[in-house]
Amino acid sequence: MQIAKVEPFLLSCALPEPVTLRYFGGERTILKRDAMLIRVTTDRGRIGWAPGQGSERAARAIRETIGPFLVGRAVADPDALRVLFQRAVSDPEIHKIYCAVEVALWDLLGQAQGLPVSELIGGRIRDRIKLYGSGGMYMPPEGYAEEAAAVKELGFPAYKMRPGLGPEEDLRAVELMRRATGRGFGLMVDAHTWWRMGDRSYGAETCQRLARDLAAFEITWLEEPLPPHDHEAYAALKAAAEVPIASGEHEPSEEGFFHLMENDCVDYLQADLVCQGGYPTGRRIFAELARHHLRFAFHSWGTDLEVLAAAHLGICWPEEQVEWLEYPLYRRDGVPVMYPFPLAREILADPLTIDKGELVVPRTPGLGLKVNEAVIHQYPWIPGPWSRFQLISPPGEYVVTSDHSVPWAGPEHH
Repeated sequence: MQIAKVEPFLLSCALPEPVTLRYFGGERTILKRDAMLIRVTTDRGRIGWAPGQGSERAARAIRETIGPFLVGRAVADPDALRVLFQRAVSDPEIHKIYCAVEVALWDLLGQAQGLPVSELIGGRIRDRIKLYGSGGMYMPPEGYAEEAAAVKELGFPAYKMRPGLGPEEDLRAVELMRRATGRGFGLMVDAHTWWRMGDRSYGAETCQRLARDLAAFEITWLEEPLPPHDHEAYAALKAAAEVPIASGEHEPSEEGFFHLMENDCVDYLQADLVCQGGYPTGRRIFAELARHHLRFAFHSWGTDLEVLAAAHLGICWPEEQVEWLEYPLYRRDGVPVMYPFPLAREILADPLTIDKGELVVPRTPGLGLKVNEAVIHQYPWIPGPWSRFQLISPPGEYVVTSDHSVPWAGPEHH
């Protein structure tokens, strides 16, 4: 079984109207959502699928470098193929894109051998992984509380929100959320906005005070409250905080993950399967994670295909180590949350099986669910960033692309 074709399909889902959200540092405008669907076809007509970064840079790397390398090669040992590729191509950023494509190779191999991907990449030891409902973008504190209660009502065991209203209002939002959900329901506070507001960014002392005050509401974790590269500040915060600290989704390399673990910077390590090195990076991280007695939570901010691909890796490890998988909620999911992103669900022909807030991972061969190829034509690519931040002080604009390991991108990096 040889690879005949490697195709990256860039997809965009435009919002009916731009969504403008005001926060302490300025305004955020959301224009669309992007994704990539990767199709690898063999000489026998078998197809493997993978999620990718919704960026022109990633698509170009697949078309010009990764595809030409793979075409004509046998799909017998994806690990060996990756080693050969890394010897042939020295760019570490392209290595990460390759690891996203590699998911399709595992999908193909699983189909050929009649095994789920999870059995090939480590051996599954469970069939389920906990999901937390992820939403909560800039709104009044009462809005967060309403949304948290709605996510609990859907059956999820936890809810993640994104604060950025100013220190006092952020604290009040969490207080109202806890009142609305009661004790025993997980609340994650994703504070990456706190260091993205220019002169209005929260300093280390403010973050420490908020971390101390948030302990009264028994949150599951406080995520990225400080600039992600400042590991020394994270170590100091973790030593002083009475709540679990989480970080990792903006680490540019494996060395960064290892440094977070070795220097006692976090309680929860996070990574994105699509943008930060796929299955090989995850497998190496998890082995080290166990040695440091830490926990892991997948970052997943895209489609159901991304969620499913991550779950296959997560269930190869016990829940005490790989505990959570992020499940982004969109407006059509039964709650008045965020904005519509129908592509996220429509990318699969059949819905994921979610039971009591846990994803049940298929045991059928490969990834286990059929991709809906119609989305390739239904959601054509729209160039440009999907989201913009307009800061108050100093005045400036920043954009967000689909590579979640990049903290910011300038307007020229659409």
